[in-house]
Parts: sequence; C-alpha cells; structure tokens
Amino acid sequence: MTSAHQPVPARPTSRDVARAAGVSQATVSLVLGGKWPGRVSEATARRVRESAAELGYRPNLAARSLRLGRTRTALLVVPALTNEFFARVYTGAAAVAAEHDFGVVLYPSPDGTGPARDPFASARASLDGVIASSMAADALDALRGAELPLVMLDSDPADTGPAAQVNLDIGDGMRQVTDHLLGLGHRRFLHLASAVDTWTFAVRARALHDALGAVPDASLRTVRAPLDVRAGREAAEGVLAAAGQRPTAIVCDDDILAAGACKAARRLGLRVPDELSVTGFDDLALATAVEPELTTVQLPAEHVGERGMEALLAVLDGRPVEPGGLPVQLVVRGSTAPPAARA
Repeated sequence: MTSAHQPVPARPTSRDVARAAGVSQATVSLVLGGKWPGRVSEATARRVRESAAELGYRPNLAARSLRLGRTRTALLVVPALTNEFFARVYTGAAAVAAEHDFGVVLYPSPDGTGPARDPFASARASLDGVIASSMAADALDALRGAELPLVMLDSDPADTGPAAQVNLDIGDGMRQVTDHLLGLGHRRFLHLASAVDTWTFAVRARALHDALGAVPDASLRTVRAPLDVRAGREAAEGVLAAAGQRPTAIVCDDDILAAGACKAARRLGLRVPDELSVTGFDDLALATAVEPELTTVQLPAEHVGERGMEALLAVLDGRPVEPGGLPVQLVVRGSTAPPAARA
C-alpha cells in the first residue's frame, strides 16, 4: 500500500547540472546565460545544455534577477496600441525576448510626440531597458531621466541620446514609390501627409520633395491629415473637388490615409486607378482589404521589433549592436496605373 503523500521530487539545481556535465557551476551559468562563446568550447556548452534538458533544469529567474540586479523586463513604447504596425513590432520584440527569458511590457505614448510619462513609480527599479518605436526625439525625457538603456526604432539617427538605434530605409521606400509613379507617366502629385510631427514622416516628405524636384515638369501639393480614414478622406476630397487641374496621383504617408483617399475618389465619382492613382505606406492588412488593393511600401515590422530587442540585449551585455538599416520594398497592386490621356 502506497502512502497518500508521496515526497515531492527536489527541483534540480545548477549544481546537479554541473555534476552531470562534469563542469563547474560557473560554466553552467555561462552556458545557460548565453555568455559562453569564446570562454567555453562548443562541445562543453552542448554537454551542459543536454544535461540541463535531461534533468529538467530551469534557471530560477527571480534569484538570477536579484543576483544580477535585473528584472529581465523591457518596456516597448509605441505611439498607439490600435495601429497594426506597432502590434507587429511588439510580436517581433517579444519573440526574441522570450528566447532570453525576458518579458516585454507594451506602453502607449499619444501620437509619439509625448511626453511619455514614467509608467511605473520608478522605472529604474522596474525595468532593464526601454525600446521606443517611431517616437519624437523629446518624447522620452522622463524615461531617459531614469538612466535606463534606450533603443530607438524608426527614429531620428541624429539623436545622440539612445544607446542604440534600429532604422528602416524610409527614404528609399518613398523613392521607390516616386520612381514607380513617374515611370507610369504621372507628373501632378498630391502628398497626403501625416499631421504627426515625427522623424519617420519628415523623411517621407523630404524624399518625395527631393525626387520630384529633380523632374522639371512635375508638380507637388501637400495637405496634412491626422492618421485616420475619415480625416484622410476629407483632406483628399477638398483637393480633388477644387477647381483647376486635379492631381493624377496621391502619395499617402500611410495605408490608413490611402484608404481615405480612395473613399474620397469614390465619393467624387473618380475611378481608381483609371482616373486617379493612390499609393500607401506600411502594407497593413488594410492594404489588401480595400478594392482595388493598394500599391504600398512593405515595412518589415516584426523584424524591426526583433532587431530592437536584440540591440537592447547587446547593450545590456556590453556587446556591439548589429549595424545597418533594414530595407523596405514597394509592393505594386491595383491602385496605380498610367494617368488617363485627358487628365
């Protein structure tokens, strides 16, 4: 007859792993902490990992945090929780964080212009570092005051405050849009620009202006609108309904604004793309939900999040951050075509 109260097996410790692998506890810590390259052979590292797996050993993260003075938590600050782009950035960051036993807390700062308030009583006590996506340069002053490592994503590279930066080649994306439309024969352009004053939108405007400025017979008008479909529709409608020559192409800072521009065209009886071409930026799910589907610039949002978290981990470990920006890609769909002959 067995006892009703079986003894609970003792939780395996790093000492057990060290004994099973025939190494020191210090070596176990190096291997399982990911700091073994250059200090422990690959064969030894593999033996430690196999021993840990066989024993079912899991590091005591709470004890490790106390020992290292870390909470193994990163804060991801974004302008909005409702925008799909930032949800995908979070997905990428959280995936890399999970591989390193980190957690990611998501925190919105209105419009990315701030100021973003310290989300905890003391960010320094609660976080290991901050990742901020598409934020204005001065939006994070309160968090910077906590003296935390800061990684900026899709933000002004001239800002000297961050410990590291990960940027998309936004300017090249807008040049790809412009080359595509010019190649189709368009010369009268409307820039439906975001009213949010951040680096990423300033780069789009500058790249578009510079590219069209090099074409003698090209004209460009700019109107700004908040990032929502209704505001984009109203702004585009105002230009399209005005007297005089209409633009033949609307270049939008975002797919949301592009959806608004398509609605404006439809309300005015203009066919997209036969009488008006429209382009977006981001390649959100919305880009293929509208009809015709949007020609837009695809931004690798999840990769941005992955690189951001990798950069923060490198900063925390004193390692160099992977250099270089992330390429973007124009995706041509049904919303662009050559201008009508009578346009």
